[in-house]
Amino acid sequence: TQGVFTNNPETLTHDFFVNLLDMGTKWEKIDDHNFKGVDRSSGDDKWTASRADLIFGSNSQLRALAEAYASDDAKEKFVKDFIKAWVKVMNNDRFDLD
Repeated sequence: TQGVFTNNPETLTHDFFVNLLDMGTKWEKIDDHNFKGVDRSSGDDKWTASRADLIFGSNSQLRALAEAYASDDAKEKFVKDFIKAWVKVMNNDRFDLD
């Protein structure tokens, strides 16, 4: 599945950022919009990604966020930040809350 960089897709984790930035993965272009992540050691395919997924590794501002969320001590921070953003988005058009 494209853009799913985890072996636990039903679990909210920071795996996307960890695996996106893994230096053991070489990203190869499939076509104009899609890429595959290949294990540098074995040559096995690991992940598939779109340009939108890989922007988190190539844009300097997004990469800084990705590196922060990929760190070992940021697992809980990522989940808390995600929940906070999700609640904000879900409540954004709820005028009955004012």
